[in-house]
Amino acid sequence: MTPDNTTSTTISPPAPSRRFSVAPMMDWTDRHCRFFLRQLSKQALLYTEMVTTGALLKGDHARFLRHAEDEHPLALQLGGSVPSELAACARMAGEAGYDEVNLNVGCPSDRVQNNMIGACLMAHPALVAECVAAMREATAVPVTVKHRIGINGRDSYAELCDFVGQVRDAGCRSFTVHARIAILEGLSPKENREVPPLRYEVAAQLKRDFPDLEIILNGGIKTLEACQEHLLTFDGVMLGREAYHNPYLLAAVDSTLFGAATPIPSRAEALAAMRPYIERHLAEGGALHHVTRHVLGLGQGFKGARRFRQLLSVDVHKVADPLALFDQAVEMLVGH
Repeated sequence: MTPDNTTSTTISPPAPSRRFSVAPMMDWTDRHCRFFLRQLSKQALLYTEMVTTGALLKGDHARFLRHAEDEHPLALQLGGSVPSELAACARMAGEAGYDEVNLNVGCPSDRVQNNMIGACLMAHPALVAECVAAMREATAVPVTVKHRIGINGRDSYAELCDFVGQVRDAGCRSFTVHARIAILEGLSPKENREVPPLRYEVAAQLKRDFPDLEIILNGGIKTLEACQEHLLTFDGVMLGREAYHNPYLLAAVDSTLFGAATPIPSRAEALAAMRPYIERHLAEGGALHHVTRHVLGLGQGFKGARRFRQLLSVDVHKVADPLALFDQAVEMLVGH
């Protein structure tokens, strides 16, 4: 079954541009977040939260795959390590209209390691290659991989090249490289985003040694100026937490990184554009805070920003007329 607001297709779609993308982030890049980010940038490639094969094959797959047409270009990130299961999920993603299917080989949490998901798969390049081959066989949608530059115990450059080479030979042409190793014992997922040092030079060497592959850089990028600099070396850049905590950064992405002539939306315009979407969500029985928790980052750097955030994070739970509160929040952004 095709989820609401999606289009099923059997035609091989064009590959989306990966020049700028927003990373998959658990509990953050849900469909409401993605719809909001799309008001700021029409060109950025957006990723879902990681969805495990078990959730899709044994759970409410329509809910996990649901997205609005306006979210495109859009990639589904999968977590799993059983080729047949990943193939089935990749087929579902293609049928649901996603523009890309990405395999997670970077998440370091204990929970996913125990299910052979995420960064621990870097120790098993042949299995990852088998998974990619099965996924590519199942769908015409591009299949990509997001990975680290290594894991503890397998962090040499030769081992990284072995991993990329085997997965390339399975047909993967695009690799998003988080330029840190993952330490699989003793560090939390948060610490694994901060403690292992960034090593952009390793990712750059990978691009030199695999010039035929698309190499996207991820990790620690915070400004569009940094994006422009990295794009001199890499085929694309991926931002994670900075894009979430400071979403208005995306408003200049289309003009700065894609050369678009479209006007940059103001903070108020971007938020006001969410009103019809929110009206539909409320009519379906949803709550305003499901959406507004993702827009709090618009409230930065101006007088009244703290009150804006309080309005949409605290007061939002107390009001009888949520749309009136939303309109008040939009008004607070006018001129900023």
